[in-house]
Amino acid sequence: MRTAQVTRNTTETQVSVSINLDGTGRGSIDTGVPFLDHMLDQIVRHGLIDLDIKAKGDLHIDAHHTVEDVGITLGQAFAKAVGDKKGLRRFGHAYVPLDEALSRVVVDLSGRPGLEFHVEFTRPLIGEFDVDLTREFFQGFVNHALVTLHIDNLRGINAHHQCETVFKAFARALRMAVEIDPRAAEAIPSTKGTLSI
Repeated sequence: MRTAQVTRNTTETQVSVSINLDGTGRGSIDTGVPFLDHMLDQIVRHGLIDLDIKAKGDLHIDAHHTVEDVGITLGQAFAKAVGDKKGLRRFGHAYVPLDEALSRVVVDLSGRPGLEFHVEFTRPLIGEFDVDLTREFFQGFVNHALVTLHIDNLRGINAHHQCETVFKAFARALRMAVEIDPRAAEAIPSTKGTLSI
């Protein structure tokens, strides 16, 4: 089973993540940030990744630390669950629409953190959620999952739709990348023979 559990405690947040890459789309998400919970649920449902995430943070200040630290802790758990990456497809991509919005996400389980984030939200807030925190979440994930991630919102008018297509496409791309390739057997999917820094 490709599973992991990670707990991260700081003076700003306390975050625990349990992940199963070979899940069935079961999740229990409670970060204290309702819109983030809704987006993380997209990863569960569309990535078929089982996730239990519990976070408490300094929300009396704002949601920044909580959102970023959830991304960090999820990235750490993902890296641990992926392991040595033998037999993985490594690369994943997805286009996902939601009404007028369309996003593309491409991921490489490269062992090298890199984020290209190209989303121009049509408004600064989705409810009470600051859209700038979307990038912070993905930056935290990328830095600790050690993946290269390209996120492009190709069109959209409704900011909620824009954000949701990004998370759904991210989920689908991850699902593809972590799949075991039956033709690859036990091989590391790299001519270098390694996918670590």
